[in-house]
Amino acid sequence: MGSLASDISLMLINALFGLYLLIVLLRFLFQLVHADFYNPISQFIVKATTPLLKPLRKMIPGYKGLDIASLVLALLVQMVGAMLVLGISGYGFNPANIVIWSALLVGNLVLKIYFWGLIILVIASWIAPNNYNPALVLIHQLVEPVTTPIRKRLPDMGGLDISPIFVFLLITILEKVLFSVMVGVHMPAALAMFV
Repeated sequence: MGSLASDISLMLINALFGLYLLIVLLRFLFQLVHADFYNPISQFIVKATTPLLKPLRKMIPGYKGLDIASLVLALLVQMVGAMLVLGISGYGFNPANIVIWSALLVGNLVLKIYFWGLIILVIASWIAPNNYNPALVLIHQLVEPVTTPIRKRLPDMGGLDISPIFVFLLITILEKVLFSVMVGVHMPAALAMFV
């Protein structure tokens, strides 16, 4: 019975902390790429993150247009989630390891955001080209700064954009490097659910 309760607890922690972490990272990334602030999804993200970001911004100012407070909040959310998961799973932990593991997990989520953003855009370009859905507009604004430099270096393909293929390759390489670092720093298997 205890195993069922801990499994349910781990699932809830993963879902709730993972969702909020996603929202915080999207806020950081949307600000980084200057996405449409008035988009209804952007407005939701701002409202969902402002209560925790407001006090952090008083202590942690931005730097050259980067919202450092959002990154710190993302790291803190991941750290609390990781500590809860490790506590429920019966692992002991070192605070320095938690910081390292959390930073790696946040980096992994950023890669996943771009991977799935590209997948959504590629599929949308096949089934609904020129669609101005608010979510698709934001995803396009998020992914475009990554695909544009690659697209500029590729020869003209007659209207065919293969830059997402190269971005997928780059993401895969970065994921492999990140995974080997996670193994190298002995990340517990209990945190694998965040990966």
